Amino acid sequence: MFDDNFYFVAEGDYEVIRETYERAIANVPPGNEKNYWRRYIYLWINYALFEELETEDLERTRQIYRTCLELIPHKKFTFSKIWLLYAQFEIRCKDLNKARKTLGMAIGMCPRDKLFRGYIELEIQLREFDRCRLLYEKFLEYGPENCATWMKFAELENLLGDTERSRGIYELAIQQPRLDMPELLWKAYIDFEVSQGESELARQLYERLLERTQHVKVWISYAKFELSTENPEKEGTDKEMSLDLARRVYERANDALRQMGDKESRVLLLEAWRDFEKVSGTPQSLDKVIEKMPRRVKKRQKIVSESGVEEGWEEVFDYLFPEDEMTRPNLKLLAAAKMWKKVKLTETTEKLSNKDN
Repeated sequence: MFDDNFYFVAEGDYEVIRETYERAIANVPPGNEKNYWRRYIYLWINYALFEELETEDLERTRQIYRTCLELIPHKKFTFSKIWLLYAQFEIRCKDLNKARKTLGMAIGMCPRDKLFRGYIELEIQLREFDRCRLLYEKFLEYGPENCATWMKFAELENLLGDTERSRGIYELAIQQPRLDMPELLWKAYIDFEVSQGESELARQLYERLLERTQHVKVWISYAKFELSTENPEKEGTDKEMSLDLARRVYERANDALRQMGDKESRVLLLEAWRDFEKVSGTPQSLDKVIEKMPRRVKKRQKIVSESGVEEGWEEVFDYLFPEDEMTRPNLKLLAAAKMWKKVKLTETTEKLSNKDN
């Protein structure tokens, strides 16, 4: 059908093309299943573009967009693309009020992320930043768990030079009870404070984050942050202080992960700590970390199904940490017994030596 239309466009037979489009859009999809409507909507889009670009009939183009929007059952589903295309058409017609009214109606009837983002992008291009703020506020009322929206809002305020407002947005964001990507939000907040040269505020954020999670990536990032406070201009005491602060974070992390019994995370931490000592530490500090590195051992354990039935054995790998081995009660007793035996052996040797003398 569309190949034939290209021929008619070349020939300039617009009435035949209109009639073909009209016959096509008359076949409304049965039922209100969005999947059935996807290709159908593109018929309307192609029809509107044909009228705008080929026949240059702007009023007919406008009517096509409006009729299409009236036809879509917005209470069940919508197509953000058609709303945005219509708004962009009105902007090309230099009717900004109609474009805004269209997008306002869209987010009122069927608020969607794509519609909010498109509307905000329009106002940013127009340098209408107060309108952007209002739209972001409505966007966050609709989806307060959306971390990307909080971050974009804070970035906008920062670009406008209002750092306090940006900080306030980040602060409000991390207090939300439910977030879809909290790790990215916290990272963005910390990076913001670092970019402002507020190292102490960034350090406080890390501490607050560690109250919520003890994830190994947070600990490693914290240690790298402390190390990054070291710069080429630092000398002597300042440089040593940065190294000590980073080392202290690694020590705290190792203790915390050991108490949690998270062996996999602890291995990752010790490897990162070892790499840090190789680059920035001393041979003595490196040896201390190497002494903490675990042995990887193979074990056999029973396979038990969900119903509690034993289904055989499997081989798994485990990690044995020297620190953990020394804290076991039986090993402590064994070590004490060995020490007692060594002392007794020394005393016996000394007595024999004294008799010989």
